[in-house]
Amino acid sequence: MNDALLAGWKRPLNSSLKECMKSTELPLFYNANSILENNLTHRPDKIALLSNGRILTFQEVANEANQVGNALQAMGVRFGDRVGILAPDSAEWVTSFFGIIKVGAIAVCINTLLQSHEYDYILRDSGLRVLIVHESLLPLIEPVRGEQHVIVIGQPQHPSDSAFADWIQPQPTQLTAVPTHRDDFCSLHYSSGTTGQPKGMFHAHKDYALIAQNTGVELLGMTEQDCTFSVAKLFFVYGLGANLVMPWHVGASIVLYAGSPRLAVGILDTIERFKPTILISVPTAYITQLVLKQMSERYDLTSLRLCLSAGEALPASVWQQWKEATGLEILDTIGCTETLHTFMANRPDDLRPGSSGKPSPGHEVKLVDDAGNEVADGEIGNLLVKSESTSLFYLHQYEKSRQTFRGEWLFTGDKYTRDADGFYWHMGRADDMFKVGGLWVSPVEVESVLLNHPAVLECALVTQSDQQGMIKPKAYVRLHNGYQPSNNLLRTLLQHCGSQLAAYKCPHWIEFVDDLPKTATGKIQRFKLRRPAENS
Repeated sequence: MNDALLAGWKRPLNSSLKECMKSTELPLFYNANSILENNLTHRPDKIALLSNGRILTFQEVANEANQVGNALQAMGVRFGDRVGILAPDSAEWVTSFFGIIKVGAIAVCINTLLQSHEYDYILRDSGLRVLIVHESLLPLIEPVRGEQHVIVIGQPQHPSDSAFADWIQPQPTQLTAVPTHRDDFCSLHYSSGTTGQPKGMFHAHKDYALIAQNTGVELLGMTEQDCTFSVAKLFFVYGLGANLVMPWHVGASIVLYAGSPRLAVGILDTIERFKPTILISVPTAYITQLVLKQMSERYDLTSLRLCLSAGEALPASVWQQWKEATGLEILDTIGCTETLHTFMANRPDDLRPGSSGKPSPGHEVKLVDDAGNEVADGEIGNLLVKSESTSLFYLHQYEKSRQTFRGEWLFTGDKYTRDADGFYWHMGRADDMFKVGGLWVSPVEVESVLLNHPAVLECALVTQSDQQGMIKPKAYVRLHNGYQPSNNLLRTLLQHCGSQLAAYKCPHWIEFVDDLPKTATGKIQRFKLRRPAENS
């Protein structure tokens, strides 16, 4: 019976469903590895993965994933054990992920942009048995490593470690999947940590099938003819879902890019070389590309049919600049690690620049006040989301779990308004909103006005106390190339805000900066900009 179930749940490609997929449509015993292996029936010799290092077919990926699974079992890894992946996007990352989950272990997808003390926390909190790590990250791991088996993609530096290539080489390319229940944990992800310690969240095997169909097919219309390319890395659920799980669910190819979201030339070179049809990116990356002079004339972007954005709200001004430069519209979306992927999005035939769009298939949302009562259109409320792919709790964080996971609903911590047409508008994080003179100020609203000025490339609004100890808005501004900080420009920006905003919302101070602090996903960390009162 298990072999038949593990042969994989299949839904027709390009299906057009009146309703979203439900987890109960999956076999009771389901392993998310079937997202890869279903392709072996239809297209084993099709190119599945392209990168600067390796190009692999679906059959070659499956063979290497099976070798990883066999190697893990040979060292004693069993159902429920945690195996970490700490590496730039690469073929080895992908084959490790599928090999881990095929044997019923839990893949711990670790951010490559952290510091040693953060890795120390994750290694201890997750209870890793095995860590698959790229050689470039060994110096950060060495001071905090524990009893884990360490497998190195590249050259090991410790006598007890194994090289990835040598580790899998003797293993067979055939492997029977462990009969996991669809509700068994499949992966463990840590938040990017905008404040405090990262929070660990488990996701089940069923969650991957849900986002593959509901978001990949029903929302984005992915097909076998697509080729996806993501600036967001695989250790982020945004990159993992949109640039691995969703495309392989329909048999599309993926492009892996190990470079930084801020390396505009690297991103554009990759698009020109591999000709993807779907670009999965973040606001920071779009901004860095737009800064390049004559971007659209220097690079061929004609292969793209769809551009996505997530991570933080995409300003309408950036949407317009990208449209003018490329002729392409960006579909701004929002998701979170807790839901595994997108819960609201703009659609190709139903979008509104500057908004987060409408609820995506398989998700319900509502806006409530602090007492839990739903708010009317036009009013600011707390955003709650209901989804079958939502995680159940934060690992080892009981109180935070109680605050966030509220029965069927997830308290996102985002403030939103809904307009009369059903579009949702992000007003900022609950902990970023503040009051001036007893009236609420949304940093996102003020930042959007500043971004409409041609001199402003990026900005962030925070609070600061004046000499009387009263809270006032302060803006940090990064300028476009060609503009220099000056008193004249300062006055111009203040006048610009005053012409479009109520007086209490306008920045009381503006400080020009060379850069803004961001998380690994490109989100601006406003809390790092807040400082005590000073004479300004």
